[in-house]
Amino acid sequence: MRYSALQILIQGLKGNKGWKKAWRKPEPKAEYDMVLIGGGGHGLATAYYLAKNHGYRNIAVLEKGYLGSGNIGRNTTIVRANYFLQGNSEFYSHSLKLWEGLEAELNYNVMHSQRGLINLFHSDGQRDAFARRGNMMRAQGDDAQLLSRDELRQLLPYLNYDQARFPIYGGLLHGRGGTARHDAVAWGYARGADRLGVDLIENCEVTGIKIENGRVQGVETKRGTIRAKKVGLLAAGRSGQVAQMAGLRLPIESHVLQAFVTEGLKPVINHVISFGMGHFYISQSDKGGLVFGGDLDFYASYAARGNLPMAEHVMEAGMALMPMIGRAKVLRSWGGIMDMTPDGSPIIDKTPIGGLYIDCGWNYGGFKAVPASGWCMAHLMATDQPHPVAAKFRLDRFATGHLLDEEGTGSQHNLH
Repeated sequence: MRYSALQILIQGLKGNKGWKKAWRKPEPKAEYDMVLIGGGGHGLATAYYLAKNHGYRNIAVLEKGYLGSGNIGRNTTIVRANYFLQGNSEFYSHSLKLWEGLEAELNYNVMHSQRGLINLFHSDGQRDAFARRGNMMRAQGDDAQLLSRDELRQLLPYLNYDQARFPIYGGLLHGRGGTARHDAVAWGYARGADRLGVDLIENCEVTGIKIENGRVQGVETKRGTIRAKKVGLLAAGRSGQVAQMAGLRLPIESHVLQAFVTEGLKPVINHVISFGMGHFYISQSDKGGLVFGGDLDFYASYAARGNLPMAEHVMEAGMALMPMIGRAKVLRSWGGIMDMTPDGSPIIDKTPIGGLYIDCGWNYGGFKAVPASGWCMAHLMATDQPHPVAAKFRLDRFATGHLLDEEGTGSQHNLH
């Protein structure tokens, strides 16, 4: 069923009894051409583009819980393409272009809102750094505008500009940046993949990966053995655990990243805002809640919730930036399990095992990367060649030294 305004009218006249389920709930088959482990944003996007761009139909996505129950449903929904280093910048630029046509592509409202992203700076040195970043963004073909303090006041009058500790000098505006509804992205890709014949199998936890003579043969699950010619591993913060089933040790650590949502408020924050002197970022959702987050909890963990000291740290940064936020009540928080690499950039590559591919190490960049990650992983699995915009996301770069250290913080996973 294609969604449209006309369809809403027709179904309304019929008492809304004619709507069909967004996707099927099939039983797993004994064998597939390709199996994707992980039913989150990256797994579902990969399945969709394998079917749409490369013509594969005999594909299964295996999810241990329900679709979209991992990080895709636990993030702060920010979409941007403001990366500095070559290797990252062209990838996220490609992703932003896909975001801009995603709703029409999927025939699904993912609530993509290009409201603009503003990174604040608080010193002369930071201004110079953001000027360089803006120049690189423009060279890549994306937009960037350096705002003075007075120009920034016109857009964000509610910030604390005159504090002695963190004076605000200005900001870098990325007008095409914004937000999208995280759950809807998973649902849109799930529906799109299902319409193309992909089997989306929920409550199907993978317990083992079958390998013979150095080549993958399929997977063991709690719902039986599934044979496959190729297997893609897209399990975010659980990637290390799944890779271990194939005898691989990945160069990633899993860390908890917290996010918070306040009560619903009238429109007050019209952009995505990032604090330059503390790791704090905030936007306002379509429901009116302020959505904000900050730093990792810094110790490795598989817990999907964070600790109170880091929650306090994030609240302090918010109060320092915009004291008005202290009047809002926090309703809920959650933690996503981030797959952190030593250089802060992702991995989309073949593994030493034939027919086994990996897409992980997304650090803070997983949500905004969903369309391009799926596009490039599908290209890799279909052709056995890396897509040009993801060619530097190699697994062996940590051994060869070809790192993509966007933050410039060195080889420490939890600082990226």
